This record gives sequence, C-alpha cells and structure tokens, in this order.
Amino acid sequence: MAKVTRSSGRGTKRRTTDAGKKSSFSGKSYREYQEARKKVTGDRYISTGRGTGRRKMSAKKSTARPSYKGTRSTGRGTSKRKSRG
Repeated sequence: MAKVTRSSGRGTKRRTTDAGKKSSFSGKSYREYQEARKKVTGDRYISTGRGTGRRKMSAKKSTARPSYKGTRSTGRGTSKRKSRG
C-alpha cells in the first residue's frame, strides 16, 4: 500500500497512514459507537449555546443523514437547483 501524509488540527500536525485505510469518523461503525454512548450517558446533561443552556444526552437527535431528494438552495439561499441523488 502507498503511504499518504495527512494533516490534522489546523494544519499543524502531520501523520503518515496507508492510502487504503478509511476514516471511521463518519462511517457506520462510528454511528453505532455514538448510539452506544448515548445509551450509556442518557441521564447526563450537556451544555449548549456557550454554556447558557443544557440538554439531556438522551434528547440528542439521531445522526442519520437526511434525504436530499428534490431541490436544494445554493449560493446564499437565493437560488435553487435540482438534487443529483
């Protein structure tokens, strides 16, 4: 496998990884991990809005991706175009 240099943070860190290695941050396994953590910490509160509000972890919305069928706005919300998928 080929090695790839990836930058992290604000471009201050560099690490070398395999090109075939996929990121698990937004994949199915990470979503399952999030749901498991939500069940464990369901009765705890998290702070929101610069610390001015709070919400229970169990009330956190699901991380499922929404469907983008139909049209979506582009630019600064002034125009619309048809979605591809």
